[in-house]
Amino acid sequence: MAHLNLDKLSAAKVETSPYLYTVVPGFLSPDSVAKINATYPAIEKGGSFPLEMLDRNMTIKEVIDELDGPEFERIIAEKFGVDLDGRPKMYSLRGYTRAKDGQIHTDSKDKIITVLVYLNQDWKQDGGRLRILRNGHDVDDYAAEVPPDNGTLLVFKRADNSWHGHHPFEGQRRSLQMNWMTSEGSKGWHKIRHTISAAVKKLTAA
Repeated sequence: MAHLNLDKLSAAKVETSPYLYTVVPGFLSPDSVAKINATYPAIEKGGSFPLEMLDRNMTIKEVIDELDGPEFERIIAEKFGVDLDGRPKMYSLRGYTRAKDGQIHTDSKDKIITVLVYLNQDWKQDGGRLRILRNGHDVDDYAAEVPPDNGTLLVFKRADNSWHGHHPFEGQRRSLQMNWMTSEGSKGWHKIRHTISAAVKKLTAA
């Protein structure tokens, strides 16, 4: 594949405590990350944005096409012991983190697997580093910390204890999120919510 390093993903260990997750540094090559950032949409507001805002020439679309492929799905299904055949997928982009973002949460119950691909280069800030948490109230009680940079991949299975969050950061913080959903209905609701959110932010910016 042009962008995804599936060999690294296949070799990565799935951690089981405090919940199922894996971290794959360098899932995207430095060249891919540079190309993505060269054509990434100018997102200057917080929240998630739908893919409809992307132009054809944006490299991130190539990454999404590869994530949509059967081989990536097969590896994730095998590593996490879930049946993803026929499950709908939802994608969204982030480009800006607000100081209020990163609060501890588990992800909604209509998400089966969460995939995050981090697109920043050489993250220097203390804030904005996602943490795999052991509980729902202490962001400093963590099993792993994931800097949001250099094509790192984070995948976790949503559970009632899949707590995660990060210390506050405000500014540019680029990532691609993908979820396998329980149903098309839940995917549609999230898509509508993200579309409305993006439209409001666009009007606000104008």
